[in-house]
Amino acid sequence: MKNRTLQINEQWLQRLSDEPGKKRRLDKRSPFQRDKARVLHSAAFRRLQSKTQIHNNGLSDFYRTRLTHSLEVAQIGTGIVSHLAVIHPEFTSLLPSKSLVETICLSHDIGHPPFGHGGETALNYMMINDGGFEGNGQTFRILTQLEPYTEFNGMNLTRRSLLGLLKYPVSLSDISAPYPKDTSRSFRELKTEEWMPGKGIYEHDKSYFDAVLAPLCEADRELFSTLRAQRSTEQGHRKSRFKSFDCSIMEIADDIAYGVHDLEDAIAMGIVSKSLWQEKVATQLAEISDFCLSDQLTELTNDLFSAQHFKRKDAIGALVNALITSIRIDIVDPRFVEPLLAYNAFLETAMFKVLEILKSFVLNYVIKSPDLQILEYRGQQIVMELFEAFNAGPLRFLPEQVKQVYREQTDSSRQKRVIADYISSLTDNHALRLHASLFSSNQTTPMMGQHSF
Repeated sequence: MKNRTLQINEQWLQRLSDEPGKKRRLDKRSPFQRDKARVLHSAAFRRLQSKTQIHNNGLSDFYRTRLTHSLEVAQIGTGIVSHLAVIHPEFTSLLPSKSLVETICLSHDIGHPPFGHGGETALNYMMINDGGFEGNGQTFRILTQLEPYTEFNGMNLTRRSLLGLLKYPVSLSDISAPYPKDTSRSFRELKTEEWMPGKGIYEHDKSYFDAVLAPLCEADRELFSTLRAQRSTEQGHRKSRFKSFDCSIMEIADDIAYGVHDLEDAIAMGIVSKSLWQEKVATQLAEISDFCLSDQLTELTNDLFSAQHFKRKDAIGALVNALITSIRIDIVDPRFVEPLLAYNAFLETAMFKVLEILKSFVLNYVIKSPDLQILEYRGQQIVMELFEAFNAGPLRFLPEQVKQVYREQTDSSRQKRVIADYISSLTDNHALRLHASLFSSNQTTPMMGQHSF
């Protein structure tokens, strides 16, 4: 590190297009403060309040939505930066500001469609011959094109904010494995696992991706887009290899929120029992020799399942604190010239194992539980049927503003992308109302409304 400059290139503060008409009198905000304001005041961000995180809307007002999840990721992200500022003062010039890390964390889920991964898989199936669909790629698309803060460049965030949101800096076409050739089965027979998307950027959005990476030298650009080595026994989609420094902070914050806070919801709603936790989690945590809370494991377990709410909060806080304070900065690949790519934040080995155990538990015993899988399947059917209806009659059913965008497209693939953009922008509740308006025989079904993206 002694021979490596940590000076940040001024081009990272620039936006993809100039904004001569957006001069604000006496505006002293930093570019990242302005970025955060654009995210907070966007329609795409507000819609997260009625999009599924894990537990389906309508069952309770307690659990987290994608909006509250994003707020918690932002809070954890700022906590990580504060921690790194103390233990790594030599990286002060590289660390993101509070506004920057909040911008990245608040907007990281903005592209996810209604009904969680069920909706994502459904849209990928419907778009399989037209570029596919993937939540992270859709986030990038919303931020750079769809959210109408500017005429052509979406929110037009700074390059550094957009770089921090590129969890998978590769094109979907470069990493996607072949999908089943038989698409003749009915929607109800669709096997979700066969149509889950890879992770990347849409091919037709590549010009925006290249514009974000413009400050990089050619060698860095090429290295940044390389893929992980794939073992001969592995099948399925390839995966990107690198992410930026800011993105690594956001990703850890996201994982902590997923593994700890979503677990809290599951405990509070009775989905996870104390005996299941002890059998599947506590026994594994006890085997990690460097787990900093190992001597408090019994107390931690009792507090998590205590009838006294403050005790559960104390236990959740202890887990989050243990994870945040185990994060360090290290070099990723010495070949990178750009410091924002050369370094990442990492969890120490023991706490990385802890978080993987928590995430695996949430996946296998919460997300994959039959009750939640039924809800996800239902949402998947709704999304596919909406797409089929809009594709059959786009100029009959789409809102007027979306029709105009649809008419401007020059080929069928881009027209279908407009439909996917619209459906993915819907909240869970709006998608349910639209579906009922189109397919329910109940004459009291509310009208579809005029929502647009």
